[in-house]
Amino acid sequence: MTFAQFSRQAQISRGEICQQMLAGHRESIKAKKEATAVKNLELIFDATLSLANEKGFQAMTVRDLSRASGLSMGALYDYFTSKEELLEMVLSTGRQVIMRLLEEGTRGQEEPAAELGAAIRTHLFLSEAMQPFFFFAYMEARHLGQEQKERAKQSELATERVFADIIERGRKAGAFAAVDQHMAAALIKAMLQDWYLKRWKYAQRRVSVDRYADQVVRAALAMCTAGLEASPSGKMN
Repeated sequence: MTFAQFSRQAQISRGEICQQMLAGHRESIKAKKEATAVKNLELIFDATLSLANEKGFQAMTVRDLSRASGLSMGALYDYFTSKEELLEMVLSTGRQVIMRLLEEGTRGQEEPAAELGAAIRTHLFLSEAMQPFFFFAYMEARHLGQEQKERAKQSELATERVFADIIERGRKAGAFAAVDQHMAAALIKAMLQDWYLKRWKYAQRRVSVDRYADQVVRAALAMCTAGLEASPSGKMN
């Protein structure tokens, strides 16, 4: 699967994300008309990511958000009562969308190698399509309250578990070597993070997300199959 194919298939529009945000926080959002609420949440979502990635979420004020979104401060408070609540809305919804699409991206893959490759490509393509959110979530984690920090940690571990579970199933099926699935998953996650945190490096080298995905998949499979087969002489191939 290429990034172009993924983009056509995956439902990751701002409207879809904001519809889920509305559904998950309906009790606290005062706006009644769904179409209006989703439209305004899109404006808030875009402005929040733009301002946070430019100056940092902590430095951003509600007045800044009002100017950037085009919504009055009174209208903004129809959707959240504090910056902390806004942060929770954006992060929790983004994480839910990512996990759903990651699970959908690996569905139907029977071979462990194909399943691991699909999971890696899906995660990378998601981070390409949602790069501002991925960068925002990573950079703002250090400024979160204790409860939000714990949620961020659990979210990262949940992503790693997707890879670790695939590797463990592959090991049991004899397709992968007896590697430490948790360490392997952590190393895969680190390679995935490098893409959306250091985009400038790959832009300079003219590396596309498809090319990077190919390299990460090859590296992951090499790590998981190293020493799996031995030649008749007893030496590892």
